[in-house]
Amino acid sequence: MPSEPALLFIYGTLKRGGVRAPLLEGQRFVGEARTLERYRLFNTGDYPALIEAKALTRPGRSIIGELWEVSPACLKRLDIEEGVDEGLYARRRVELMADDMSAQAYFYLHPVDGMQDCGDCWEATC
Repeated sequence: MPSEPALLFIYGTLKRGGVRAPLLEGQRFVGEARTLERYRLFNTGDYPALIEAKALTRPGRSIIGELWEVSPACLKRLDIEEGVDEGLYARRRVELMADDMSAQAYFYLHPVDGMQDCGDCWEATC
């Protein structure tokens, strides 16, 4: 497991003020961020779902979120919380508007048919 902190783009319940924000306690908030216009955000009911637009028939949008520097131990806990092993989300590279930054984000792995499109920000945290 890497010993260096990872840069993580978050867009929903983990954001400051979100119901799961305490999971980031002790980690470093880097700042607000936006993705390139290659993604879509959907409302599952209790949390948002980030999808790559190329998997849909709609154009992508720039998603608003936050960047956090998280320790490997925190990232491991978040992977459990986000259901990575269960196949709910996958953590992988997300493309940001900031050219010099590389970050990871949690991508939803299930169909989003019938879910409300959130636009560029999940309404519960905008």
